Amino acid sequence: MMQIGEVLVSDEIRDVAFVCHLEKCKGACCVEGDLGAPLEENELPMLQEIQEAVAPYLTPEGQKAIAQQGAYVLDEDGDYSTPTIAGRECAYAHYDAQGVLKCGIEQAYLDGKVSWRKPISCHLYPIRITQKKNMQAVNYHRWSICSAACSYGKSLQVPLYKFLKEPLIRKYGQAWYDELVRACEP
Repeated sequence: MMQIGEVLVSDEIRDVAFVCHLEKCKGACCVEGDLGAPLEENELPMLQEIQEAVAPYLTPEGQKAIAQQGAYVLDEDGDYSTPTIAGRECAYAHYDAQGVLKCGIEQAYLDGKVSWRKPISCHLYPIRITQKKNMQAVNYHRWSICSAACSYGKSLQVPLYKFLKEPLIRKYGQAWYDELVRACEP
């Protein structure tokens, strides 16, 4: 475990090789699990604001789920997440021509329709952040659906912290990321 500023970082962030391999997993992380994507409270207003711009990027089923459940849901533990379609895929996802599930919010961002890329939990995946008293803990979420990403990352020799450079900087800032790199590459 490393401490970077006020953040505890698992050694796996340095040691695990990882590069998403969507051709293999087909975006399974947007389907599997008990709930939608975890949301931070500061993301809730953004989800409300982008609804109209993002709607054309969503499936009719996703649009219906959002109309019924709202832009986000509050679970029984008091945490916010994205709504899902019948308890499965994220309502903000859509399938591309190759059958890969992708983020409609991110596609709207890439097309210049919105200024917010997607929830930080999605951008950081397979990293999960938990609050530990006065600190956050950054951990690798090991899941069999990402085995192809681990193999691909190993073949390319890309550690997780390098693959997730952009979202880590988005979350914690450039200075924090630079300190992480120094800790990972003594």
